[in-house]
Amino acid sequence: MPTILRIDPNDNLIVALRDLAKGDTVDIGGRRIELVEDVPAKHKFTSEPVPLGGIVTLYGVPVGKALAPLSAGERITVDNVVHYAAEVDVEDATPYAWEAPDVSRWADRTFDGVIREDGRVGTANYWLILPLVFCENRNVLKLRDALERALGYAEDGLTAFARSLVGAAACPSPKRPFARLDGVRAIVHNGGCGGTAQDAWSLCRILAAYADHPNVAGLTVFSLGCEKAQIGLFQEALRERNLGFDKPCLLFRQQDWSSETKMMEEAVRKTLAHLEAADRIERRPVPLCRLRLGVKCGASDGFSGISANPVIGDVSDRVVTLGGASVLGEFPELCGMEGNIISRCLRKEDKGRFLELMRRYEAAANACGASISDNPSPGNIHDGLITDAIKSAGAAKKGGKAPISAVLDYGDPMPDAGLSLVCTPGNDVEAVTGLVASGANVILFSTGMGTPTGNPIVPVLKIATNTAVARRLDDLVDFDCGPVIDGESIGTVGDRLLEKVIETAGGHYIPKADRLDQHDFLFWKREVSL
Repeated sequence: MPTILRIDPNDNLIVALRDLAKGDTVDIGGRRIELVEDVPAKHKFTSEPVPLGGIVTLYGVPVGKALAPLSAGERITVDNVVHYAAEVDVEDATPYAWEAPDVSRWADRTFDGVIREDGRVGTANYWLILPLVFCENRNVLKLRDALERALGYAEDGLTAFARSLVGAAACPSPKRPFARLDGVRAIVHNGGCGGTAQDAWSLCRILAAYADHPNVAGLTVFSLGCEKAQIGLFQEALRERNLGFDKPCLLFRQQDWSSETKMMEEAVRKTLAHLEAADRIERRPVPLCRLRLGVKCGASDGFSGISANPVIGDVSDRVVTLGGASVLGEFPELCGMEGNIISRCLRKEDKGRFLELMRRYEAAANACGASISDNPSPGNIHDGLITDAIKSAGAAKKGGKAPISAVLDYGDPMPDAGLSLVCTPGNDVEAVTGLVASGANVILFSTGMGTPTGNPIVPVLKIATNTAVARRLDDLVDFDCGPVIDGESIGTVGDRLLEKVIETAGGHYIPKADRLDQHDFLFWKREVSL
């Protein structure tokens, strides 16, 4: 098993793949270097002396500036290195060249997709319940719980365990009457009133995107009546999203009812009446070009950019080459990689739009006395991501090497083909919420330390960067990229991950987040969120 890794031949930072001790010697390009201090696994050390103010590089790009002279074999930390990113030139007209992967073995593969009347393809078939204002969260959850229990979707092992401890008999779940309906899902949120008019419109746009998503068969919507996010505003957002929107949309304004009980009973009655039609849809084989991937990382570690993110990027490139689509977000985690991103944009206007969105984001952070380069969390730093540029250089690997065909703002619909960028925060749930709103129908989510993050309407596959986390958090993690650290090729592991994606998209594999009922939703109000 290798103990160190030089990612790019020009790097002067080396990654420790195993715990290394002071005095250990390592071979780097035929030179023997003695470590001057302990270097834990996932952390980086210098391959040569670096002067005060000198630049340290990883992944072939600048990722930091030395705050003090560094010796060869010295571990970098937040005390001796600070974030640094190279200047970028939007006028650089050098054409981007990439070698598309060989996808011949996947050309005839299919997944069992949910085909809507307008021809769009989903990876699930849900009835969605949502509130236009936080006041209605309780009613949303009451309706969801009532329908889940009545229709056999509620499988609460913890409740069964608690009942066993008090000597109560287990309550058997009823047989599901709607076999082709994957479930009843709910969104709750803290918006809709008490904020700006722009907040209400932003919320309605994201809720409309979820309503219009091909994974949704229809929806039940609760309004209080006096909120800023009025039913009319939501309907306007639906028309903006899809002028031909024609899914069942049941609207309940509580202040129009004489009693909550009557409203809720009618909501149950009307929703059940529509579920029979939602259950008629059957999955059918569709080509892989109908996949719409969203790629995300969270609870990242020093292996994220070496194992899981490059494997996700490999799968993303294959899907794009097959004619499908992929979308990469997390703009604070592209800080330091602007030059690479700009070089990959096919259109000059997208280069400019990307830089404008990044600069607007940085200005908003500066107004609060922060910077988007403050993104790394204590957990990231503890596990080797010392600067935002180091984190970003690894995070960008999720987007593979494909050219960038579109740059989107939060929640904008992604194109049907190619790699897109969408402006989201790094915040796990805000980012996944935005990727789904853009139209992703499967989320690939890498994690170095483990996270339960899921989504109400789209499957989220959690992909571990290392085998230790995959084994320890088996109830959260769906796929292990740890073999890459042990020497297995990215392409070989990518083969297995693409098979997992196909299985998931076809409804034959249920992600761990869905088994745990982890259905997170958090829309970005555009306040500073890193």
